[in-house]
Amino acid sequence: MSSSVVKTTEELVKPIVEEKNLELVDVEYVKEGKNWFLRVYIDKDGGVDISECGEVSELLSSKLDETDPIKDPYFLEVSSPGVERPLKSKSDFASNINKNVYVKLYEPINGDKEYQGTLLKFTNDIATIEYKVKTQKKQVDIPFDKIAKARLAVVL
Repeated sequence: MSSSVVKTTEELVKPIVEEKNLELVDVEYVKEGKNWFLRVYIDKDGGVDISECGEVSELLSSKLDETDPIKDPYFLEVSSPGVERPLKSKSDFASNINKNVYVKLYEPINGDKEYQGTLLKFTNDIATIEYKVKTQKKQVDIPFDKIAKARLAVVL
């Protein structure tokens, strides 16, 4: 059920964000405790502000009320993805070269299923990440279809 809610929400919100020159980053429909949350993450160069999130929330809320795709009570949240924004598409990878990323894989490469480091390049659907093992720098090539989850990562 949650995948159909996500798909319907994406279809409803895409024209709204495109009209406002924003980017739809992600949609989640998750249960936390006894409550359901429909979360929509939007962004643009330089980030989004609270008024933009509010406008998208109001417009989307009206569309959701019209189509009524969700039978259970839920909370709608529209926000920025934050500094650890998810990387979902190939274009997300291509536009985040030289940034720090965290990648979790479906199956191990070189014995590891998780890597954090600098995304050096994304060519022919392969992400090349430079990471450190103690004091040594190493590189790994990860095919896009082997990536289960990825996001930008904050380095402290």
